[in-house]
Amino acid sequence: MKHSIKNIFRNLILFLFTATIVAGVGILVIINHINSYKKIENLNNQKYIISTLVNLPKNDLALTLIEFNSKSSQLNYEIEKLYNMYEYDFMERYILSNEKEYLADLDRLSSLAAAFNKKTGSYYNEKIEQNELKKSSDSLLEQINSIIFKTTTYNQTKFDIYKNIIFVIFAILFLASVWYRNRLNAIYRDLEFLYNNEENKNYKIFSKEINDILFKIKRKPVTSENLTMIDPVTGINNLKGMISSYDEKKDIKERGYTAVTVIEVDNFSKTNRVYSQELTQTILKKIAYLLSLHQQTVDVIARTDYNQFTLIFSRDEKKELFKDVENIRENISELRVESPELGEIEITVSGGFVMKPYNLPLEEAIKEAKKILKFSQDHGKNKISQVRDLARNEL
Repeated sequence: MKHSIKNIFRNLILFLFTATIVAGVGILVIINHINSYKKIENLNNQKYIISTLVNLPKNDLALTLIEFNSKSSQLNYEIEKLYNMYEYDFMERYILSNEKEYLADLDRLSSLAAAFNKKTGSYYNEKIEQNELKKSSDSLLEQINSIIFKTTTYNQTKFDIYKNIIFVIFAILFLASVWYRNRLNAIYRDLEFLYNNEENKNYKIFSKEINDILFKIKRKPVTSENLTMIDPVTGINNLKGMISSYDEKKDIKERGYTAVTVIEVDNFSKTNRVYSQELTQTILKKIAYLLSLHQQTVDVIARTDYNQFTLIFSRDEKKELFKDVENIRENISELRVESPELGEIEITVSGGFVMKPYNLPLEEAIKEAKKILKFSQDHGKNKISQVRDLARNEL
């Protein structure tokens, strides 16, 4: 089975895009984890503020109260920062699901801090004793230490989760990288084989596109050098050359489906010579040249009658066969030939298209195609008809 380069690169682009997204998420995780440690810094800073508040000098009461108001405001601000930081801690909120517990701890911390600030103010105004302030500060410090302990525990849990995820992602990215490296190397070897034009029958082509290109650039059989098999006007196969070419090419054909199409130039024939011989030959040469542009290595094209051509195409998909023949018809209809007497001449062709089973003789397939060609000519011309069109008409 040949592999599609297009699909490989499409998947590679998706893989790189996904890896970029994962890297972006990783950056957000790192930022989030840094914020987890900032919480501990915040809580330790609160402990420092508390220790400062309980040890303010009392020799200058006015200055002490100013510093007290500043420090107590700073303590409240630090607690408020913890609320804000938790808003962006998605791991704890949605994975560890500790929102209720954490917010309850912060609410208690906030309540104890408010009580502590009130006790501290009363202490420096000499309304309470130091032991009452110490009890309040001890309760507040105990709550802070409890939150630090829980935060450290959560950080360890998050680290373990991140570590496992990183190991899994690394394994996936590593295996995917090796997988794509092998495929890109195989594509490169195909290109190198194609470039060197080696005749290595043991080499197995990896990519579908390179295989198709190789078929297109293979040298055509030497039968084209035999003048008895060449149409002298168009330079393509005549009837004899078509049969000979088909017999040789069917042995190297690796395509899945084959179709036979007989096309005929509309509005002139042996019995209806509306154009001069020179003009007729010009038209036939243009059509033959256009057909050769669509010809692939295993295809056979031939001029098999005065204004009639036979096409034997092989493709991987059935729909590609009719699509190529229809493209040929459309391209021929775009051809223009200038005549001094008649001016610009529009060229159209009609055709009969038939799928050829492997066991059906070529002569029988051509006979069936000519029957469908006749139907196409009788129903409007400038069209390629198929068996189903004939069957639909008979119904």
